[in-house]
Amino acid sequence: MPTGLRRYHNTGNLHFIGINCFRKRPIFDTPEPRNTFLTILEQTRLEYSVDIYGYVIMPTHIHLLISEPKEKPLASFIQVIKQRFSKTRIEKEVWELRYYDFNVFTSRKITEKLDYMHMNPVKAGLAIAPPDWQWSSYRTIYHAEPGPVKITID
Repeated sequence: MPTGLRRYHNTGNLHFIGINCFRKRPIFDTPEPRNTFLTILEQTRLEYSVDIYGYVIMPTHIHLLISEPKEKPLASFIQVIKQRFSKTRIEKEVWELRYYDFNVFTSRKITEKLDYMHMNPVKAGLAIAPPDWQWSSYRTIYHAEPGPVKITID
């Protein structure tokens, strides 16, 4: 397990989260697991009172731009979405143990992280343009289309 990883919680900042599938397996290579994950994300968002500002589901990983839960640690929220999704899978190992967490505290960084997430499917050759990838928050944020996950727009 990596050492020296620092997490800054209870700061009131947003968090840019990256969670990798175990050994970069393409677990999200079809619509069914992507849609299942988004359903779980929305249910857990409601339960933990988390604001979601953006997301993207890629074949081998996910990115989230989220607030901290109101009453529980951010790590608990991440653990719960990982566990709930894992129970829907037949693979023994679904996720890498750790996750990437970057505190976001300026509007410039929020824009940078959202742009990064929404361009991820384009750079990977999965979509021609960000609105073409249905498993991201792009169309909700920029076209006001309802999606499977409630997005907080400030």
